[in-house]
Amino acid sequence: MKCLERAPVFWLTGLSGSGKTTLAKKVAEELKKIGYKVEVLDGDWVRKTINPDAGFTKEERSLHLRRVAWIARLLARNGVIVLASFVSPYRDVRQMIREIIEEEVPFYEIYVKCSVEECIRRDPKGLYKKALRGEIKHFTGISDPYEPPESPDLVVDTEKESVEESAEKLLKFVLSEVERDAENMPRAG
Repeated sequence: MKCLERAPVFWLTGLSGSGKTTLAKKVAEELKKIGYKVEVLDGDWVRKTINPDAGFTKEERSLHLRRVAWIARLLARNGVIVLASFVSPYRDVRQMIREIIEEEVPFYEIYVKCSVEECIRRDPKGLYKKALRGEIKHFTGISDPYEPPESPDLVVDTEKESVEESAEKLLKFVLSEVERDAENMPRAG
């Protein structure tokens, strides 16, 4: 097991259906094979377990993501690489997340880019169909905005890249940042 004094948080943002969780899980699997401690924090899982009362208005999303940021920070400061997979549609909320996490550990914003048209075509959970019929309020990309990152640390374009290409690109980035951060850690004693 490779023990890190502290680990970075890699925050994957993008539309529902863009491939955030798929990529996070694939990369986590590879990191575990190498011997790293890693956690995937996924929006669906967090809403089912830790934060079942979370809503979807901007204020409710902000509170929900603030809680997740603190969980990610706690894990990372204890040497667990965190791959956080959340739509997190608003730039100001992502900035708040960055500020919470960067007080103690490195934070990297990963934009999982995919057009709303392609996400509607994929629609793995049938959510876009429901949103288009008006059955889901505050649905990002349909009745609520998605504000793409202006200067993400990495962009993976899941519309143009295969899952394997995007996962490989993300894995290489994660490994390079983990190694760089480990080299820059002050040594004890």
